[in-house]
Amino acid sequence: MIEFKNISKYYELKGQTIRALDQINLSIPEGSIFGIIGYSGAGKSTLIRLINLLESPNQGQIIINQTDFTALDARSLRQERANIGMIFQHFNLLQTKTVAANIEMPLKLLGIPKAEREKRLNELLEFIDLKHKKDAFPDELSGGQKQRVGIARALANHPKILLCDEATSALDPQTTKSVLALLKKINKEQNITIVMVTHEMDVIESICDYVAVMEQGKVIETGSTLEVFSQPKHPTTKNFIQTVLQQQLPFNILSNLENQNHHSIYSLQFLGTSAQETVVQAAIKQFDISLNILFANMTEINGAVIGQMFIQLLGDPEIIQQTIEFFKQNGVKIEQSGVTI
Repeated sequence: MIEFKNISKYYELKGQTIRALDQINLSIPEGSIFGIIGYSGAGKSTLIRLINLLESPNQGQIIINQTDFTALDARSLRQERANIGMIFQHFNLLQTKTVAANIEMPLKLLGIPKAEREKRLNELLEFIDLKHKKDAFPDELSGGQKQRVGIARALANHPKILLCDEATSALDPQTTKSVLALLKKINKEQNITIVMVTHEMDVIESICDYVAVMEQGKVIETGSTLEVFSQPKHPTTKNFIQTVLQQQLPFNILSNLENQNHHSIYSLQFLGTSAQETVVQAAIKQFDISLNILFANMTEINGAVIGQMFIQLLGDPEIIQQTIEFFKQNGVKIEQSGVTI
């Protein structure tokens, strides 16, 4: 368990106080993949760097597995940091060192004997499927291979926590999927807690169990990924989710349809079992209405399905209201032209 208790971090710049983090209270469950998302300048990278105290807070406590990191002396902090690995957006590999030397570096710094280093190196090269690149230099690797080397280096000392600061931002979509699959494998097979900073909501959707949304140094929303995706509360969260789920029709299309038939457009959101049932078909059969499907998509988060559909309902107002109640009774969230009803 990683806990932030009343954490604040600020800088003095040209006589002004810049608050990077403002009264953060956050809990990250052990063994989870936890995503921290926010726009540039939200404070997310500062927050993740506080976990291993690469940055120190001006106020508050950082407690990891019941140890208050903010109260440790330098020697004790170095020992605790050995349990935390970190991977970076731009890989941070040593360009003059081979793949093997880059991966071994943390073990060498810790004084691990050569035979033990070699054994661990071969295990990691096998795990990241880069044995054939053992003697290659970073300039000879693709972006995805470089990040795999970065991941192997972060895993060298058997950490309990893995920090990922925009780890996929410099990668193409296909390589991103590959790296995310590797991180998920690490989490499941080695029970390593992974904390991911990103500005990409599809990364959160792909592998995170929980998410915290940041804005201007504050956590504005947090919860399970499924909960946040299905019931976003803050406008910024809704904007991020919009990049993954189509939650609005294009303005011109919506305007044209509304001009033809006022207040006839509805958004349906299906969650869990309701996303797999033929609720729409049942409504068409039961009620004397015209129901036109304008757009539909589905996504899966941690095994649960979220579906989004835009429909046009035409007919007698009383029967339309009955249809709306029918959807609600069947676990479907329904909105009219962006206004909850």
